[in-house]
Amino acid sequence: MPVVQFAPFSSLVQPGFWHELTRLKIDVLRLSDESLTVSGTYSVGRSVRDRETGQDVALGCNLVLGATAFEQSSQVPPMSVAMRGVFKNYNTVEEFKAADKATTFNDVANDIWRSIVENRDTSKLTQFLLLTFADLKKYQYYYWFAFPAFVAKPAWEISTEGWGAADHELNASQLTSIFESLNAQTRPFFLVNLTGDVAEVHSMERADAYFANDAPDSVIVGFLDPSASPDNPGWPLRNLLTYLQTLYPSKASSVRVLCWRDGELPVGGRPWKSRFGIVTGGAGQQNAKPTAVGWERHPATNKLAARMADLAPMMDPSRLADQAVDLNLKLMRWRIIPSLDLEKVASTRCLLLGAGTLGCYVARTLMGWGVRTITLVDSSRVSFSNPVRQPLFDFEDCLNGGKPKAACAAEHLKKIFPGINATGYNMLIPMPGHPIPASSTEQTQKDVALLEKLFDEHDAVFLLMDSRESRWLPTVLGAAKNKIVLNAALGFDTYLVMRHGARAPVSASNFQRLGCYYCNDIVAPADSLTDRTLDQMCTVTRPGLAPIAASTAVELMVSLLQHPDGIRAPPPPPQSTTANDVASESAYNSVLGLVPHQLRGFLAQFRTLPVTGAAFDGCTGCSEAVIDVYEKEGFAMVLRACNETGYLEAITGLDKLHMEGDAALESVEWEEDE
Repeated sequence: MPVVQFAPFSSLVQPGFWHELTRLKIDVLRLSDESLTVSGTYSVGRSVRDRETGQDVALGCNLVLGATAFEQSSQVPPMSVAMRGVFKNYNTVEEFKAADKATTFNDVANDIWRSIVENRDTSKLTQFLLLTFADLKKYQYYYWFAFPAFVAKPAWEISTEGWGAADHELNASQLTSIFESLNAQTRPFFLVNLTGDVAEVHSMERADAYFANDAPDSVIVGFLDPSASPDNPGWPLRNLLTYLQTLYPSKASSVRVLCWRDGELPVGGRPWKSRFGIVTGGAGQQNAKPTAVGWERHPATNKLAARMADLAPMMDPSRLADQAVDLNLKLMRWRIIPSLDLEKVASTRCLLLGAGTLGCYVARTLMGWGVRTITLVDSSRVSFSNPVRQPLFDFEDCLNGGKPKAACAAEHLKKIFPGINATGYNMLIPMPGHPIPASSTEQTQKDVALLEKLFDEHDAVFLLMDSRESRWLPTVLGAAKNKIVLNAALGFDTYLVMRHGARAPVSASNFQRLGCYYCNDIVAPADSLTDRTLDQMCTVTRPGLAPIAASTAVELMVSLLQHPDGIRAPPPPPQSTTANDVASESAYNSVLGLVPHQLRGFLAQFRTLPVTGAAFDGCTGCSEAVIDVYEKEGFAMVLRACNETGYLEAITGLDKLHMEGDAALESVEWEEDE
């Protein structure tokens, strides 16, 4: 009699599986190489009809893995069954190539064998093995499937009649009964008990009852057959026959097998697709585990070898960029900082006031940290001196009078990474010492309203303007709305980066508020732009200073976001210069280290000095007196601050302080040298 030739499984891995593996590897597995459970599905064998010959062409026995393969449970359509497997991912391609695959394969085969001998369980008869290595930079995935199946000695044989159509052995009524039962509850393996024209389908757990006595000819062993080949049953039958031979050796020498392949009832006079045959063989009870085979062959070479899925050519470039931009950040959580909250950084909406040298570098560094929302505000246009110092502009942006800086910078951010939500606004910010003409009052009021709206819509604000007085209104708004405000200012070879202190919470009794940009001043901001020479009008700094200050400002924001106290994170003690100095004082540290108040850099000495400054009750930018008037009067207060000299001093009491100082000086009796 002919030896039974089984149609092997062929893996069909959908792109969604690799996308999910990428996410799992980066966010969950990281460096772990522990084995996981994955699931795939297979359905009844399918074939397509050749239009030229009219013959049915059998499709492969496909195990399908999709995006839900790593989920604990997923819905399986009728006439399909789930297939559980052991998944192991390696961290390097060298580990993948050098892995002891034979041992791993035998471990899975041993698990299947124990389920048969010890548990009399059929749920693991189709268990598979999947080994992978994911090259996440190139989006190339190396993988190798194995479908362990036990080798029968002597081999199973099919009767001389061979595999025939099921409707030659069973009538239409019986086949319809089987279809309805499996369509309602699809089983990978089942028993069919024939009673007249009725066929009853039962689970394999009832095999003991059927094989307790001599198995009658009315009992058929069935399985959901993924093969469509007329003469080759699918791979699951191998382990099912081993199961029967091992547990029921005296009854399994001849087995009536139904290969179920009908996913729907035949219509239009078409025949049933299911096959039937009588399989014989076996040499009594198996006392020892038989040899197992089942490594998948490479479809191109038909050799035992791993395969490689290259997703890069088929992926949308925007999606490739979206996954790739965060790769280096997520790798930080593998070994260095597992508790780093990247989602908090990415979701922080950043408003950049100033799209010049500082603004361009701040925007680029924010993108490097995965920030997805960046809004820029500026009132100037790109000039020919800008592109060499400001990396978001090029020569073409300078032509025809120059493009508006804010919108142009936002456009370039989108070219760098299409997934960024970047917007630019061309806007003048009112400044103390710069009177607003009556003809411009209406437009200025609209600009202030827009600026207030932008503050409401963002979480962190960077003050990156050229002049001192232009930072006043954003400082007031940041304090009133309790936003994270980062300030960066440049000298020729010095820089200042600082975070503005937050207002004290209502419940705090001993809260020490940190100062803002203006807290060290005893004068209100005034016009610093009029009557300046060319070198005073331009930002004359050492070229390397702006990127240092900009990146420092962004790193300060990220450290602040990682601190449990957030915007109210306390600065380190004055004598502390490193995180190790305050290791015992965890309140001063975020997962990234210290969160200083101010950093003053001196490039001539290549030195950075952390400074802490308390808030000043008479500050013209963040004092409660200024905030209270702004919250009550709104734009009217801004208008007076710009138009009236001495207005801010009167609000804060600085005028009285000046008078007291003058009086003190007058009361001093000076000695004159003769």
